[in-house]
Formats: sequence, C-alpha cells, structure tokens
Amino acid sequence: MPEHTSFFSYLIALFPALGENMHNFGETFVGHKKVDAHGAEPLVASLFVVLLISFLAWRAKAQVSDYEKSVLPDEKLSLRTFFEIFVGYFYNMMKEMMGPTRAKKYFPVVGTAACFVFFSNVLGLIPGFLPPTATWSITVGCSLVVLGAFTYYGLQAQGIGFITHLAGPWMGPVFLPINILIFAIEFISTFIIRPITLSVRLMLNMAVDHLLLSILLGIFALFLPIPIMILGTLVSVVQVLVFCLLTSIYISLATEGHEEHGPGPGHGGEHEHGHGDKAHA
Repeated sequence: MPEHTSFFSYLIALFPALGENMHNFGETFVGHKKVDAHGAEPLVASLFVVLLISFLAWRAKAQVSDYEKSVLPDEKLSLRTFFEIFVGYFYNMMKEMMGPTRAKKYFPVVGTAACFVFFSNVLGLIPGFLPPTATWSITVGCSLVVLGAFTYYGLQAQGIGFITHLAGPWMGPVFLPINILIFAIEFISTFIIRPITLSVRLMLNMAVDHLLLSILLGIFALFLPIPIMILGTLVSVVQVLVFCLLTSIYISLATEGHEEHGPGPGHGGEHEHGHGDKAHA
C-alpha cells in the first residue's frame, strides 16, 4: 500500500527515540530494507488493535462475571451482546462445517483471527487511521499463523498421513511418477499458494478500499459520503468472513480423520458425533 501519514506517524514523531529504534523490528518482507519510522506504522497500528481488543475483551468479561444476571440478554446493544453475536456467528459457522467437538477445539484460532482482522479493517474507516490489514507484511503474518495452525493440527490429528495423503492413493510402483507429481502439486497448493492468496486477497481489498475512501473523503468531505462509508463497512465485514471461512476450511480439511469416512484401524468405526468426539476432545 502507498505510504501516507496517519495519527500513528505523529505518535512516533512525539518520541524521537522510538522512531530511531524502529529498525529493531528487522527488515521488510519485500525488498529486505530496514524498517524505518514510517514503515513501522502498520506494526504500531497492529499493536494498537491488539491492545484495543484486549481492553474490550476485559470489559466484556467483567459484564458476564455475574452469571445469574448474564443469562438474560441486554435490552440494548452493549459490548457484551456485540461479542456474543460476533463470536457466536463464527463458532456456529465452524460447528456446521466440522462438528461441535472440533469447532470448540480449533475455535481460538479462528475467533482470534476474526477479532484482529475485523478491528483492523474497521480502524481504516476512521479518518486519520491506517488499517494494518492494508499492508502485506501484516496480512502475510496472519496467513503464516493460519498455515502453522492447520499444519500443526493436521499432524496432530492424522500424523504423517497428513503429508502422505498429498501424493494421492497408492496405485503401485508403476504409477510412482504420477504420485510424485501429485505430491508436488498438492504441496505447493497447500503450503505456498494458500498463504499467498489468503494474504494478498485481504491486503488488496483493504488497501484499495482505504485508498478509495481517503480520496473521496478528501474530495467530498463537505457532503459526508455516507454511501462510501457504508461500502467500506461492507468490504471490511466481508473480508473478515472470507478470511475466517477459508481458515475454517483449511483446518477442517487438515483434521479430517479416517473415522469420519468409515471404520479404520485403531478407530473402531467410531464417528465424530459419537464416541469419536471424546477421542478428539
């Protein structure tokens, strides 16, 4: 995304020592240049989002500390009801996709991603703020976390079978070259193409949306371009849904066990919604 000035630029400028030490973040993902004070804005914005989510989560937890009162929903939209609706939506999405047991086990990854991407996207709707998700270094970090998560969960659930199944069904030594070709294609698709497309899709949509919003606000600031703000809100929400949906799909595919497709060695024919749930809990 093109560099521009935001409130975080002034924040860094208030502390000269902070700006001078931004190179400690390391090198940029593209170009391998040292991170300067301006290039560190996405990192500062990401840290701001993390602190904001932590504070809001702490406030929401305080509202449900009294379990007798928290059983009844609030009459008006509050911080508690927002998180209940927001978190509940993504949990139900995962539950429909992979069942309640796996959804409960793997929800922390998807739920955390949903909160971070949502608040990062919405931050860009506030004039003067930079959405961290409009920078590829941030979205690449998010996609690498997803890659590490579904790889770890896949190895945990399927063992070495998570890797060997990429070669397709074994059809004998004669077809070994075909299995090698299938493995190469599936390996690139799973471990390289997935994180790249996941990060680039989110970055491009948010960068273009934020750039368009900034231009139109600068031109039509006196006319309050509410339709553009509504469009920006829709783009922000849709990108959260797409990112979390793909993350859920990747985790679901990685953790599919043989017991879900029929009896297999060591599983005793138990299905996920039966006793197999307890085995995976």
